[in-house]
Formats: sequence, C-alpha cells, structure tokens
Amino acid sequence: MKRLVAASIGVLAIGMTTASAADIRGRPPVYRAPPPAPPPIYYFSWTGCYFGGHIGGLWARKEWTVRDPADPFFGQSDGSHRADGFLGGVQAGCDYQFAGGWVIGVAGDYAWTDADGSHFSPLFPGSVNHTRIDSLASVTGRLGYGWDRFLGYVKGGGAWERDKLDFVDGALIGSVRNTRSGWTVGVGGEYAFTNFVSGFIEYDYYDFGTRDLTFRQNLGGTFIYGIDETKHVVKAGLNFRFAAGGPSCRGVSLRNENPARGCSLRGVSGAPGSTATSTRHFFKCSDACVGTCRHVVTSEKAVPQATSGTPSP
Repeated sequence: MKRLVAASIGVLAIGMTTASAADIRGRPPVYRAPPPAPPPIYYFSWTGCYFGGHIGGLWARKEWTVRDPADPFFGQSDGSHRADGFLGGVQAGCDYQFAGGWVIGVAGDYAWTDADGSHFSPLFPGSVNHTRIDSLASVTGRLGYGWDRFLGYVKGGGAWERDKLDFVDGALIGSVRNTRSGWTVGVGGEYAFTNFVSGFIEYDYYDFGTRDLTFRQNLGGTFIYGIDETKHVVKAGLNFRFAAGGPSCRGVSLRNENPARGCSLRGVSGAPGSTATSTRHFFKCSDACVGTCRHVVTSEKAVPQATSGTPSP
C-alpha cells in the first residue's frame, strides 16, 4: 500500500514539472525597447545647374613693343602700364557630384569692365599709350570636392576679351579695337546658403599672350605694336541653383568594404522616396528633397531576453 502511494506521488510530480517546462517554452520572448533614433542628418548635393551674377576687380598689365619693320625702333619695348578697374557680369553652368564628394562641372561667364590705364612712351617723347578694356569672357571646366554645403574647386579653360588701344600725341594719332583669345586658370570656394542659393569667391589668372595689332592713323597709314597682356581677377557672386532633370538626392553613399561588417558611409544617390539600407545605416530621400538626402543611423536589432523567476505550476 505504501509503495502504491509513493509511486502515485512521483508520477504526479513528474507531470507537473513537464507541464511547467512546456509553459515556459511556449511563452513568447521579451524584447528590449530600442533606444530613440538620433535626429536626421541632411547632406547637400552639388548636382544640378545654376545661373547668377558677380562683381569684382580686374588688374591687367599691357606691354607695348614696336613691331613695324619700317620703324627704326623695331623690336624695342615702348613701355608698359596697368589697366585696373571694376567688373560685373553674369555666369551659368552645371555641376555633377560623384564618388562621395567629388564634383565636376562646366561654366561660362561674361563681364563688363571699366579697366583703364596709360603710360608715356619712352621711345616717342610726348606720346601716350592708352588702353581701355571693355569686356571679359571665359568658358571653363572645374573640379572640386564638397564638404556638405561647402565646395572648394579649381578651374581652367579658354578666355576672350574686348579692348581698345590708342596712341596719342596731343591728339589721337591711331587706334585699334581688338578681340583676343587666351587661357585662364583659377581657384575658389562656394557655399550653399539654402538648397537654391549659393555664394562664391574666386581668383582667376588670365594670359592672352603677345599679339601684333595694326593701328590705323587718322590721316591714313598704319603702324604695328605687339601687345602682351596678362591679368588678375578677384570676384564674388551669387548662384541660383536648380536640379538638372528634376529633384535628386545625392551626397552620401554606401560602399561595401567588408561583407562581415556591412556597408560604411561614403556617399549615395537615389530617387525621391527611395531607400538604401545596410546592417548599420538607413538612407531615405524625402519625397520633396532637392539636393538633400537624409541619413538615419538605425538602432541595434532587439535581442530576445530570457525570463527569470520560478516556473508557475
């Protein structure tokens, strides 16, 4: 009888333990709440086109050399002078951002100037050589790197100018109007105040080489001067920007450096409303973005946590 009672108690205890263990295994895991996501970070894109205006200063140097074979001073320098003044003009261009922050572009500009200068001729006493520069233009390519809303760049290309040169001896003796070509290089920085307005400051060097110009005299006849010219320009301006072909998001991207670690931040592009994901980062281009992309660092994935306590019967 005692053996029967003991056996019954053992069977009952085993059944209760098995049922409690089953309850524990069937209970859903508890997840820890993820920490709040950090505020979004916005990256500016330089991709797109623009137009605007600028003002600045111009400093030119004109070297005059007698080039008329019939003149006894042939080949000799007739002195030089500076032609300095203000300039103001317009510009337009397009940029494309790639490989993270690199930016390439092409632009054209045209400026009007009042640069003026003269000097007394050392070869012809009492005579004056005079220059007035009317306009300056260029078509250039540029390469730069953007740190979010700041872009540093270098540029280079072709240049053209329009000027008027006079030889005066009490009265105008001869003059010539001239459009000449050359080359230019420059360096500058640009900052985007908004998605649509940016400002820049820039230094440019121009070289128009030496060109023989034929002056026409008032009383008939001609004479020739070789004019060598270089100039320096410093200017600042504003650009009004718009995306090429509609809104686009550029400025951050993903590059798979190590599959085990996932992708790392390098710079991405995407259409409005699109997303790009990695194990650590989440990118979303807002539906109305123009030149911006939002980067949100995702929280760590929730890890199931084991429960503690005494199993209930």
